[in-house]
Amino acid sequence: MDVKIEQSWKERLAPEFEKDYFEQLINFVKAEYKQTTVYPPGPYIFNAFEHCPFDKVKVVILGQDPYHEPGQAHGLCFSVQDGTPFPPSLINIFKEIQDDLGKSIPTNGNLLRWADQGVLLLNATLTVRAHQAGSHQNKGWEAFTDAVIHSLATERSHIVYILWGSYAQRKGAFIDSSRNLILKSAHPSPLSAFRGFFGNKHFSKTNDYLIATGQEPIDW
Repeated sequence: MDVKIEQSWKERLAPEFEKDYFEQLINFVKAEYKQTTVYPPGPYIFNAFEHCPFDKVKVVILGQDPYHEPGQAHGLCFSVQDGTPFPPSLINIFKEIQDDLGKSIPTNGNLLRWADQGVLLLNATLTVRAHQAGSHQNKGWEAFTDAVIHSLATERSHIVYILWGSYAQRKGAFIDSSRNLILKSAHPSPLSAFRGFFGNKHFSKTNDYLIATGQEPIDW
């Protein structure tokens, strides 16, 4: 099956594209795009990979589901397209960066600037029906994104894995903490941000680790 995804990822994930679950997933997703409104727009489904080739990954932030309202999702978890109002979780992320690093809250919620520095902004599920959170869960995307994380965890070391909330922590449970930095806290959503997301200092901790392992820090 020919999947339009960045070449370095295509090479490593080729076995997934031949599996039955992936064929069923692609058939389901194609049908959904024909029948209803689905986010992100089709060309952006694999956007996170396009901006963050396999060997360039320094940080992985795990999300769960794409945003499901117009103008938001464009293939990077927590990120929104240019000119779109910030969702509550993204507001809280920027507040934590401000408290942690002293950086003012930006005017744009497009996180491509992070992706281009080596931050893989990976949702567990890569598509969603408009206005229906979780509508494409348990269709096969989770197996695919598990394979993404496994490939990184097997071949690469000294990556920072940022796992916010119990869902991300379960998905990243197998990652070897002796070869990487694993940062865990509550999720930045308004429901949980005050239960350990605020004050987690994950952005400065990430940069300290990157510097200590001879890598360029991220300009958050």
